[in-house]
Amino acid sequence: MDMKKIILTGLFYLMLSPLFGQQETQYGQYIYNGLYVNPAYAGYKEAVFAQAIYRAQWTGLKGAPQSLSIAFDAPITDKDIAVGAIITKDKIGAQSTLNAYANLAYRLRLNHNVFNVLAFGIGVGVMQTGLNGSLLTPDEVGDAKIPVGFESRTMPSLRVGAQLSTETFFMGFSANNLFAKRLTTDNDFFANLNTQEHFYFTAAMLFPVQRDISFKPSFLLKDDLHGPTSLDINSFLIFKDRFSIGAVYRTSLNLFPRPAIQNNLLKKSAVGIMTDFLIKERFRIGYGFDYSLNKLGNYGFGSHEISVGYYFNLAPVRNKLFFCF
Repeated sequence: MDMKKIILTGLFYLMLSPLFGQQETQYGQYIYNGLYVNPAYAGYKEAVFAQAIYRAQWTGLKGAPQSLSIAFDAPITDKDIAVGAIITKDKIGAQSTLNAYANLAYRLRLNHNVFNVLAFGIGVGVMQTGLNGSLLTPDEVGDAKIPVGFESRTMPSLRVGAQLSTETFFMGFSANNLFAKRLTTDNDFFANLNTQEHFYFTAAMLFPVQRDISFKPSFLLKDDLHGPTSLDINSFLIFKDRFSIGAVYRTSLNLFPRPAIQNNLLKKSAVGIMTDFLIKERFRIGYGFDYSLNKLGNYGFGSHEISVGYYFNLAPVRNKLFFCF
């Protein structure tokens, strides 16, 4: 068996393993639109904003993850209430997931400064998980864990979150997939197909360097209480509030003991770059690239991520924070 088959076989068994469960989409450009990880982010930009992100991970490997998300959010009722919607489609090997959420955020102004906001959010939606047996090659004919064709299950899903933002600081906590434990079914091939709760904690800060140049460090912690805790560390330079470029480092942490995790697992995961442009006040375009620091880096061409966004109305009061988060 060649190395690509070994990698794909490993990916398949990780998808089915009850020890680690199913991970949510890994987007680098969540840093420009927090709605992907937190429903309380809705309305943060004080504008009607729509965005799409496409990510191709580990390009060059057959069956590697591909993800597409479309998000929309807008403030309403004098900007104390905001709404948002997000649809995400993921595919890795023979497994696919489709998520759709409607989000509602209540935004509490802490004082007369319009930048100081404490927001609470909730998202209600559905999750459809599928497995395409025709893309798998079983070692034994009639394996009960592999469907003949495509099989899927749909279940309700819930996400909640809170965030605090000021003119130069952002911090948020959220929990996704709160209804997602185990897909109950009488089919053996779904018996071990788990969906787990995911918890996110993120923060970012903006520092002026000189006129028209700012520095923004940020981080994102992601945990499903089963596998290792994922940590993204980012640092960006922002020019004239219209162009940003930065570096990304992704690793893992063992925040508390977990018997299912091997002690010798490689912690470093990926390193990359990311950039984002604001064009003529309304149109945003971003690109990210990261390269795996583990053995997968030897067999693929890295991961690529492209985003496009559009402001349907301008919000001058929030303009300087377009790149904060």
